[in-house]
Amino acid sequence: MTQRLHLVFGGELTDPTKNVFKDVGALDILGIFPDYDSAYDAWKSAAHRTVDNAHMRYFIAHLHRLRDEQTEASSTEELG
Repeated sequence: MTQRLHLVFGGELTDPTKNVFKDVGALDILGIFPDYDSAYDAWKSAAHRTVDNAHMRYFIAHLHRLRDEQTEASSTEELG
């Protein structure tokens, strides 16, 4: 069985229109999850908890795409 690991993390952005973190050292690492559904649940909970702060943003990183070079990765925006 193939593992599809997902990392959920977030933090305060310098500008809500960009994906640049204000302080990388203060990132909120929610954890690594064994499937997308559990990662999504963690992401949604954190996003709802911080909804009043427009500068807070949470992301789901598809770690399984980094491990498997045969899997086509989606294009992503370069941070910075």
